[in-house]
Amino acid sequence: MEKIIDIIESIAHEKGLDINEVKNTVTLALVKTAKRIYGAEYEYGAEIDPATKTLKLYQKVIVVEPDDTRLLEGNENFIAIKDAKEVDPDIEIGDELTYELPLDNLGRTAAATLQKELEYHIQRLLENNIFEKYQKLVGKTVFGSVVRVDNDENTYIEIEEIRAVLPRKNRIKGEKFKVGNVVKSVIRKVLIDKSQGMYVELSRTSPKFLESLLELEVPEIKDELIKIIGSARIPGERAKVALSSLHPNIDAVGATVGTKGVRINAVSKELHNENIDCIEYSNIPEIFIARALSPAIISNVKIQNGKAIVTLPSDQKSKAIGKNGINIRLTSMLTGFEIELVESASSTQTAGESSNDDQLDRDPNALKNLFGGL
Repeated sequence: MEKIIDIIESIAHEKGLDINEVKNTVTLALVKTAKRIYGAEYEYGAEIDPATKTLKLYQKVIVVEPDDTRLLEGNENFIAIKDAKEVDPDIEIGDELTYELPLDNLGRTAAATLQKELEYHIQRLLENNIFEKYQKLVGKTVFGSVVRVDNDENTYIEIEEIRAVLPRKNRIKGEKFKVGNVVKSVIRKVLIDKSQGMYVELSRTSPKFLESLLELEVPEIKDELIKIIGSARIPGERAKVALSSLHPNIDAVGATVGTKGVRINAVSKELHNENIDCIEYSNIPEIFIARALSPAIISNVKIQNGKAIVTLPSDQKSKAIGKNGINIRLTSMLTGFEIELVESASSTQTAGESSNDDQLDRDPNALKNLFGGL
């Protein structure tokens, strides 16, 4: 136990741990060892003397009244005030009296026990630190190498000091990985499993994966000049992401798409060529829903009892619904509204007519009509 601080500093440096945490772990391990050697019925304390750099072990007893019933039970964790004052005249009832226990008398059995306790508690400390590290990374993109694919097609990926799992259900349809492949994914959840220890689950189907990839690809998002309000995905097919510019000179959609689509295409390629619609967010639900239903051109939106009643020309209905209902489903997921489509009674729009935004510029009543004439 000589120069214990030097040993603690060595452990902390080797394992990448905080020195104070290691000190607490060492004292805890010594207390546990004392309980095993001397008896669990006693109370112990341990501390490191910074002057001598040595570890000291104490037995603790509490000072009580002479007629305290716990003294009659022969409980050695308590001492009468009269006897305690013979050791320390200034001691009061409720104080703790400590007796130093020499560590030299512990023997080889105690040394082996202490070693096991140290190994156990240092390992728990390491696991807790790793657990906290990856909990903070939930929702962030990580990458690692595939080390195993089991019979259920769950993919095990090595990320620094841990092995995470990418379940089959969290893979984009059609994806298959082999040992040695480098895979990007988002950390979906981190938990402690009683049988398996720490469990880190990855995902490539989560909307958070799309958002995290956009943050990596678009500097304006990373620099918080553009904010991702929300996103919705049907993995491997199509996605919609709502964007808001926090700077007057930055176009949220244009910056995210990039010159000739270079930024959004890079993200799409990582997602198995998933089509990504970038939508400018509006805090007016009617406008937001109309934009989210793009490429359909919307005539009118009304919000009634949490449902969006969308009026549109008949030739725009198929565009609003999308292939297999994808467009309307994603819009509902993104905006949070159930959407009902109603064909307008007026004639359908001809090829020569302009879009919603152009119509707003030309007709002062168009905006009024978009909100149901309110």
